[in-house]
Amino acid sequence: MSDKEVLLTQDGLKRLEDELENLKSVKRREVAERIKVAIGYGDISENSEYEDAKNEQAFIEGRIITLEKMLRNARIINSDEIDLETVSIGSKVVVEDLEFGDTMEYSIVGTAESDPLNNKISNESPVGKAIIGKKKGTTVEVSVPAGIIQYKIVDIKM
Repeated sequence: MSDKEVLLTQDGLKRLEDELENLKSVKRREVAERIKVAIGYGDISENSEYEDAKNEQAFIEGRIITLEKMLRNARIINSDEIDLETVSIGSKVVVEDLEFGDTMEYSIVGTAESDPLNNKISNESPVGKAIIGKKKGTTVEVSVPAGIIQYKIVDIKM
């Protein structure tokens, strides 16, 4: 089974590389020190500090493996690949909710970078799927738990 390609923008690549570096150089040392201190308390069979530190260590090591795999399978979306005629990964898209008249601007990113609270939506999210490959002026329908939302693509930019 092949590993899935991870689509990243340059910013997303930098963020993942920085997180990986921090986990390897800072967090690993911190948790190792916590384990050392907890072992110093004596009997580790009933030592909650030791258990907490070991659990954090397992989380950190798992995250490092995940990040390394993502970076190994990364395909970077360069700005010259972004077409301002159609919505693609790396585009910033202004959409208008046709029912309420609200406009929102979303950055379309790969799933590894998605951060809906900061308007970075995945190409695999319902809105991302609906608008990817569409042109300015197009109206799309997005199926959400509350029903169907219609968005008009107002602008596409970098």
